[in-house]
Amino acid sequence: MRPIQDILKGRAWLGWLIFLATVAIVFLLGMLASSIVQRRAEAVFAYTPEVKFSENEPRISVWGELFPREYDTYLQTADTSFRSKYNGSAMIDMLEESPRMVVLWAGYAFSKDYSQGRGHLHAIEDIRNTLRTAGVPSPQPNTCWTCKSPDVPRVMKETGAAGFYSGTWDTKGHEVINPIGCADCHDAKTMNLRISRPALTEAFEARGLDITKATHQEMRSLVCAQCHVEYYFNKKKHEGVAYLTFPWKNGLAIEDMEKYYDEIGFSDWTHALSRAPMLKAQHPDYEVFTTGVHASRGIACADCHMPFISEGGQKFTDHHIQSPLNKVSGSCQVCHREETERLIADVYSRQDKILENRNILETLLVRCHAEAKRAWDLGATESQMKEILNDIRRSQWRWDFSAAGHGNSFHSPVEISRIIAGGINFAQDARVKLARVLADLGENKEVPYPDISTKEKAQAFVGLDMKMLKAEKTAFLRDVVPGWIRAGHEREKGLH
Repeated sequence: MRPIQDILKGRAWLGWLIFLATVAIVFLLGMLASSIVQRRAEAVFAYTPEVKFSENEPRISVWGELFPREYDTYLQTADTSFRSKYNGSAMIDMLEESPRMVVLWAGYAFSKDYSQGRGHLHAIEDIRNTLRTAGVPSPQPNTCWTCKSPDVPRVMKETGAAGFYSGTWDTKGHEVINPIGCADCHDAKTMNLRISRPALTEAFEARGLDITKATHQEMRSLVCAQCHVEYYFNKKKHEGVAYLTFPWKNGLAIEDMEKYYDEIGFSDWTHALSRAPMLKAQHPDYEVFTTGVHASRGIACADCHMPFISEGGQKFTDHHIQSPLNKVSGSCQVCHREETERLIADVYSRQDKILENRNILETLLVRCHAEAKRAWDLGATESQMKEILNDIRRSQWRWDFSAAGHGNSFHSPVEISRIIAGGINFAQDARVKLARVLADLGENKEVPYPDISTKEKAQAFVGLDMKMLKAEKTAFLRDVVPGWIRAGHEREKGLH
């Protein structure tokens, strides 16, 4: 048998080949060993700690004692430092960004104050502070608390859903003090995702669907859909109680919900200028998301907004619920291999293009409301204005649907572009009809566009007394809220 050196003689490359192959094999074996160690470490943590608190325990600090990693990341939702080109976690006064919104919502609370929501830890604080809830006592129904606190499923278990929705803030404000937390989405015994509010379950039932058949991946979006949806207060279901209802009976498309509202003769308010029966879109994030490419690929909300983290041998969900643009490596780049700057530029490009057309629609709607008011002032009749007001209703519903969900222009840019285009069409139709009515009433000159260059000017134009509203809010925060907080903490002391 020939010695190995004789075999390799004159074949130095073969030696190098053997050397490199050996290195590769050692490297792969090392990777395999590391993976085995990591999986074993994960297995050590892959259990549910024994839970001794109730299923509706509202305090996140109590849950955090058993789930410290998730708790620590969730506390980061208090951070308001990130601001993307259009949104982020910072509090942005949207009425300052676009004073046209004040006119579009004339006669409705959103014309008083509309700021982008901050992280979940600020949910209770922000809804108390907004001028939309001004008044002593606040005139807001308890239904407005529904998505803001894990105290809600706790109280609902005691009173029933209709019992919780009944009355105004002065009756249950002391019961709702904990911001959005663990019990909103998790079963305390198993940590499985759960639906803690009845509205989503009832919306599925209205469509003949059983939400208990949802897969785990579907639940990673459905727990978000408990709140990030379009809804209204059905006051006919329980004798005037503002019963939270999703208008999904006909489907989740904008036209399906519009048809539902038309069939029941619903409007959120009558516009203070045009007198149109208006619809106010809330935040139809889930409905729009389902029409986008990510949903069609089986991606869930949590995949991008709550990506997985590996730390100390444990894999867990990042509960710093935030814009994926603030953590591109953990969200977008799990699937996409482009550089961070390129991915962010792609998002902004979609947002820029959609915002361009949305601004056009906003301007047309301001003209619609101003021209309709002028027609009424000149003596227009109900029959002359009926079709015009319906066009305004349909146009603004499409604008609001596209604007109310801050991520919609990314979640489903094709659908949002289609919706805005429809809104522009309805607005143009309304203006053509208005021009004819105005001409019949002897008005042949253009109705001047109002000076709404600032939020303050727009609010003055629609007749808002902001000084009084701010005084009411100051009194509410000074005289009412501290008592609620004290009563809530006293109640929680008894839970120990």
